[in-house]
Amino acid sequence: MDVMDWNEIELSEDGTCFLCEGQVLFGKTFLQALSFHSPGLAPVCDESGWYHITINGEALYQQRYERVFGFYNNRASVILNDLAFHVDVNGDQVYSQRYAWTGNYQEGYCTVRDEAGNYFHIDLNGARIYSENYQYTGDFREGYSCVKSSNGWMHIDRNGKPLNGKKFNDLGVFHKGIATAKDEIGWFHIDKAGKELYSKRYKMIEPYYNGCALGENYEGQKLIILEFGEPTVIEF
Repeated sequence: MDVMDWNEIELSEDGTCFLCEGQVLFGKTFLQALSFHSPGLAPVCDESGWYHITINGEALYQQRYERVFGFYNNRASVILNDLAFHVDVNGDQVYSQRYAWTGNYQEGYCTVRDEAGNYFHIDLNGARIYSENYQYTGDFREGYSCVKSSNGWMHIDRNGKPLNGKKFNDLGVFHKGIATAKDEIGWFHIDKAGKELYSKRYKMIEPYYNGCALGENYEGQKLIILEFGEPTVIEF
């Protein structure tokens, strides 16, 4: 079967082969496989190791790895000799550095952890985008990342600069300009200035979804928190 669009290729329920219109592709099953990602490459594992295949089921390169992951921003994280780095859509190494762990590129940047346990971000060419080291760094969303230092969590921009200078006990990424944050009392929502949207605190909250966010108070009740005006909760 000729496959023209990688979006039409489905991963089998047991994660060992690929399907299109119910038919097994490539005449092969794998020990393990992951879904196709843009630009039409998928991670697979057989007796030779982990590698990426094209939409024709052909190996992208000869090298085999201990683990490979999907492509994001045309970069894929791979592990060789217990160290991680990224390859491009041709299977070539993007940079010479090796890390204890690498994430996936998001918005042109990637979080990594070096062998000393430091977290920071690199650009598409593997260069550090700032000199600071953190205890943890997350993916970029809407231009900002959550980072953890010894004195709390904050948002930084793509140059590594603090967004608003405010520190929190815990922090979430921005979604439509609003992020979850936690202080000594509990969880709440903030804007990009780090300003709380309301004074109440919760045991747990989720990001807003079309103007509403799921939460839980300290009595264990699930709540719906409305985005605009004085917060209104709906018990269920």
